[in-house]
Amino acid sequence: MLIFDGHLDLAWNALQWGRDLTLPAHTIRTLEVDLPGRGRALGTVALPDLRRGGVGLCVATLLARSTGTVVQHLDWPSAQQAFAVAQGQLAYYTALERVGLVRIIRSASDLERCVEEQVRYAAAEQDEAPPLGLVLSMESADPVLAPDDLEEWTRAGVRAIGPAHYGPGRYAGGTGTELGLTDLGRALLVEMERLNVVLDVTHLSDRAFDEALELYGGPIWASHSNCRALVPHQRQFSDDQLRRIVERDGVVGAAFDAWMLQPGWIRGVSRNDAVSMGAVVDHIEHVCRLAGDARHAAIGSDLDGGFGREQSPHDLDTIADLQRLPALLAERGYTEDDLTSIMQGAWVNLLRRVWADDGAEPAT
Repeated sequence: MLIFDGHLDLAWNALQWGRDLTLPAHTIRTLEVDLPGRGRALGTVALPDLRRGGVGLCVATLLARSTGTVVQHLDWPSAQQAFAVAQGQLAYYTALERVGLVRIIRSASDLERCVEEQVRYAAAEQDEAPPLGLVLSMESADPVLAPDDLEEWTRAGVRAIGPAHYGPGRYAGGTGTELGLTDLGRALLVEMERLNVVLDVTHLSDRAFDEALELYGGPIWASHSNCRALVPHQRQFSDDQLRRIVERDGVVGAAFDAWMLQPGWIRGVSRNDAVSMGAVVDHIEHVCRLAGDARHAAIGSDLDGGFGREQSPHDLDTIADLQRLPALLAERGYTEDDLTSIMQGAWVNLLRRVWADDGAEPAT
């Protein structure tokens, strides 16, 4: 089944972690055996594994923040440094596109072409694998030096933005804070709505979430989020927040990070033996029950988002194992149409609505 993953930090892994994603994940692990750091030699995501697992489209991130607390390879002392790092990640995607490994999706017509090619390949109607389709998203808007610069980023291909990541971002309070939108953040949301940029609410604090939904009238999604009712934590969404996303015709992508799947799981301490992909299905099912259908639940795996197999479901070796999800969902009574929606249709249909004014005819 064709899969659309709503959140992968591909460029961050390639540049900040030094991983050659053209190699299989198992080869990358071998090359990292002697390297220090959590998640080393345990990676799950690479381009060959995406192809092998039928992941034909994904939301690929630009990730660089500047919160005032320096974290090596992630959080930079100045917005100018974050800008430069994000530009480098953008250049990486452009380089992959130039050699035919990916296609950056910039419009409705790009989307329809990509979906059609991936469906044909999945159905064995064409032999050569098409390029991986990328929708570019910025995880933390800190690299945007000023809201007036947003149009430059959209021309480069950025189609979604999460204003904050962890901590107090320049535009909004993120995970671990109770801060709201900043003046810059309010101005950014106005520009995002004008330019039809999707608002990713994933890492917003509760206060920033409320303020953003009140101010911003454009399309929204939660690219990689789970349910607070199942695993209590500010990083997750409450039932009320999930309902508000659904009411706005948004989509929630289920994340595969073990601590977001099992209550009490502690990073660097707990083992993942008891965390399976069935827990991911629990969160998908919770969203579907709140929504009353399967149109708002999807996959946003966040695999290799600063961790590896040690912090992923134990029954997942590489991202190719996302193909196990349809059977797990079917065991709980989900129909073929439901499976198609969860595995790729929810993201595709949301983007079709967002880009409807492009005038492209839907692929059949």
